[in-house]
Amino acid sequence: MKQLYIKQKVFSLSGKFTVKDQQEQDDYYVEGSFMQIPKTFSIMNTTRDEVARVTKKTFSFLPKFLVEVNGREVVTIKKEFSFLKAQYTIEAAGIVVHGNWWDMDFQVIQHGEVVGTVSKEWFTWGDSYKIQIVDEEMETIMIALVVAIDCVKADSSG
Repeated sequence: MKQLYIKQKVFSLSGKFTVKDQQEQDDYYVEGSFMQIPKTFSIMNTTRDEVARVTKKTFSFLPKFLVEVNGREVVTIKKEFSFLKAQYTIEAAGIVVHGNWWDMDFQVIQHGEVVGTVSKEWFTWGDSYKIQIVDEEMETIMIALVVAIDCVKADSSG
């Protein structure tokens, strides 16, 4: 089982951060486009090839975030119409998210099997999200999902 870490509060003004492995080596690079519309986050591997992209759709009635992996749209996170607390839904083909994804404590299940988990890690190199990947084919989707959820959270707080 592979473990990766993303530092909590990853969105800074520069919009750049890394995903690290257990040895604190950079495994993925994420770069955001804060001054562009639509707002996007590009996720690149160690050779700087883009493997996933998170895009905030700007011209929809309610905020919508699209996650593409290898050029294919795999996950959509949409804000639902609500008068009280902000409500979002995650839609993905064959993928279900169980748990409290708003607090970054959830499992990702595909076809009834847990393919990965995300949890908050305390007392590591700064508070971070720990991503455990059971099915290595889902690694890029797991990273993109965490970036997208953090993007949704940053967007709703500001």
